[in-house]
Amino acid sequence: MGRSYATGKRKDAVARVWIKPGSGKVTVNGKEMNAYFARPVLQMILRQPFDVAGVADQFDVMATVKGGGLSGQAGAVKHGISKALQLYDPSLRSALKAAGFLTRDSRVVERKKFGKRKARRSFQFSKR
Repeated sequence: MGRSYATGKRKDAVARVWIKPGSGKVTVNGKEMNAYFARPVLQMILRQPFDVAGVADQFDVMATVKGGGLSGQAGAVKHGISKALQLYDPSLRSALKAAGFLTRDSRVVERKKFGKRKARRSFQFSKR
């Protein structure tokens, strides 16, 4: 069908990403990238795979993302875009792999332990 699909993940966010040749339009959950990811840093994260692969403004992206916060969602979409680019054009794999965009960032929030206030933080100690 002339397009490529991939799933990207980061923290608790899961993104379903479709890419097809186009003018560089990015849509996330039915909104423009600038409207959904208002912070310039998050927009930069989404553009990174295209810049590294050297195909800026050559693909249209349609993504749906669920779970997590905005930064996790941006990372998930970036991961999905990278995987979809690699599936669409296998010659881009080496550049994306070298930049580390095809690896799922496995860092997630550590669980809270019993007898502690947070994951590692103890309750305040009182000597007297």
